[in-house]
Amino acid sequence: MTKTPQELALLAESGRLLASVFALLDRTPLAGLSTLEINDRVERFIVDDLQARPASKGQYGYGFVLNSSVNEVVCHGVPSSSAVLRDGDIVNLDITLEKNGYIADSSKTYLVGNVNPAAKKLVQTTYEAMWMGIRAVRPGAHLGDIGWAIERHAKRNGYSVVREYCGHGIGQEMHEEPQILHFGKPGTGRAIREGMVFTIEPMLNRGRASVETQDDGWTVVTRDGSLSAQFEHTVAVTASGVSVLTLRPDELSRFGSHAFRGDATVGGTRKSAAARA
Repeated sequence: MTKTPQELALLAESGRLLASVFALLDRTPLAGLSTLEINDRVERFIVDDLQARPASKGQYGYGFVLNSSVNEVVCHGVPSSSAVLRDGDIVNLDITLEKNGYIADSSKTYLVGNVNPAAKKLVQTTYEAMWMGIRAVRPGAHLGDIGWAIERHAKRNGYSVVREYCGHGIGQEMHEEPQILHFGKPGTGRAIREGMVFTIEPMLNRGRASVETQDDGWTVVTRDGSLSAQFEHTVAVTASGVSVLTLRPDELSRFGSHAFRGDATVGGTRKSAAARA
């Protein structure tokens, strides 16, 4: 489950490229676009501009390069020409990218136009919960520490955590060990070791945690119809903390230019996987 310095450098490059995909989306007015149009724009950018591969397309028979999960859709929303984003929507765009044989995975929930305060709070709290989990990552900590930090923040703000879906190890395969639960108890679970690479991707609901899968076999929605939000980063465990490999340009002001190159300092280290390679 641990990667070599050379592998970590390749993963950092995939993460940097994937972050640039979100930079493109940040510049794109989403209102009025269908989720299929967004999918097609992202595919062109990854393939033509970045000379990379959209890793989700063809994975498990999936036909698109991203998941587009709108409002009550928790995850795995399928792009469609009829799903046009409208003022007030929230949409999670979940994208994977493979370069030189190594995969990065990230997602962001976007506010479309004028979003009501309740939805904004859910999105902001979900983002904060992801970072609570990231800050728990360091060698010698336990995977349960990540889930506990996320769940505690969610519950303090009145939200539930989806339990059916989790983060995962990642590298040459999209889904590797270990599984990263977004709930748990501190000091439990597998010990975290330097060189591990995995995703942290909590899904928070305004209502109950229960979900169901629609007839298409992909789209997961809240059972009670409440809003759901998600954020995701791919992280690498360093000697004394964690490197956020998919840190986005809109996060640079918070974490600095070194972080964007895969050198994120969250947990006390400034020596990146790429620098050690």
